[in-house]
Amino acid sequence: MPRRKKNAGSSSEGTEDSDFSAEHTDSSESDSHTVRNTRLTRSSLRLSRNSQGHLTGKHERHFSISGCPLYHNLSADECKVKASSRDKHVEERTLSQRQDENRHSARQQAQAERQLRYKEKVTEMRRKRNSVPQKDKYMEHRPSHGSSREPLLENITSDYDLELFRKAQARASDDLEKLRLEGQVTEGGNMIKAIVFGRYELDTWYHSPYPEEYARLGRLYMCEFCLKYMKSQTILRRHMAKCVWKHPPGDEIYRKGAISVFEVDGKKNKIYCQNLCLLAKLFLDHKTLYYDVEPFLFYVMTEADNTGCHLVGYFSKEKNSFLNYNVSCILTMPQYMRQGYGKMLIDFSYLLSKVEEKVGSPERPLSDLGLISYRSYWKEVLLRYLHNFQGKEISIKEISQETAVNPVDIVSTLQSLQMLKYWKGKHLILKRQDLIDDWKTKEAKRGGSKTIDPTALKWSPPKGT
Repeated sequence: MPRRKKNAGSSSEGTEDSDFSAEHTDSSESDSHTVRNTRLTRSSLRLSRNSQGHLTGKHERHFSISGCPLYHNLSADECKVKASSRDKHVEERTLSQRQDENRHSARQQAQAERQLRYKEKVTEMRRKRNSVPQKDKYMEHRPSHGSSREPLLENITSDYDLELFRKAQARASDDLEKLRLEGQVTEGGNMIKAIVFGRYELDTWYHSPYPEEYARLGRLYMCEFCLKYMKSQTILRRHMAKCVWKHPPGDEIYRKGAISVFEVDGKKNKIYCQNLCLLAKLFLDHKTLYYDVEPFLFYVMTEADNTGCHLVGYFSKEKNSFLNYNVSCILTMPQYMRQGYGKMLIDFSYLLSKVEEKVGSPERPLSDLGLISYRSYWKEVLLRYLHNFQGKEISIKEISQETAVNPVDIVSTLQSLQMLKYWKGKHLILKRQDLIDDWKTKEAKRGGSKTIDPTALKWSPPKGT
């Protein structure tokens, strides 16, 4: 079979394909796919008979199920009413903020009072949750509509939390509509919905610019070791039978137990790093780097078992960053989220900064999950430092040098914890023992299983890259 012409935007070395893959697909697998595809097609046809209205209330028509009012058990008019209510709420909030900004002397006090009032209001609204079960209504809804409608969500949680969820749905649908108008997502849904990755099947979150012949399939099959992407389960099985990769390319610079970290040079392993970036874009909103990987180093974390080193997550950093960014992009794979691996990746990036004798900070903008993870990490680092600090005077510069965290990030974290006060012309750091005690309690419950051991790092800063 002739090799395809190499180019950065194509799939020549990133994939494996075959002209006769359809002929060798197992009959049972083919039949199950046919039934599933028929079912999905019928349900989508039922919804598409009336494409009027949009979940956001801002468009006259919808082109995907995420924007369909009927799927969300709403009418087009109800969506418009909800959109008008959301816009009114935003206007009121903006007006309130402007009024506070005009009162220069009492700005911070007014802001704190408003936040306290809002917190009390939210607490009260959450107490009013209607806990009366409506099992008959739910039992009738599911058999009648199946997967063509969203499950009924009323009374599962408070009206306040349900409204927050509805706003998030509308915002996500609006973002998808913008992508469609920009041509990044076609009306036919030219967007990968799921990937088969090792023993997992993962639903994707965002659009990634895979070649069109692969993106329009809706589902991709990937080798979890070399990250090549394929069109079918049959091609993946044939690939796995001959793939010799059991871990990422590059140098293993860290190993502790089953956890390893590999340093991969984007210049030396271009195809692997491009495929890693395309994979990451499926789960990151703000990522823009896909093919220009040569100026970057990739640090890939894996978990080993008897079949090989499985991808847990990674972060990338520029070889020469003028702004001392120690992370350009960071991702924990969905199947490993909420298990402490994200903090391990962040901690490892700061460990490298300490070895380089630099102060680091992640490149902005951060994704929503990335921002949450970093804020949590900075909070933990500061509370640990203050807990161990025995002196009388402390400075932001000393904390920065000790932890390798940028002073700007330290200040923003102290402000969010209400531990930085301005008194008699000086900024004071308050050692809040209640926060430190809470951190110690949580730390004791978690244990020390998901931590980076600096002594296990075998690495020196790269030179002349």
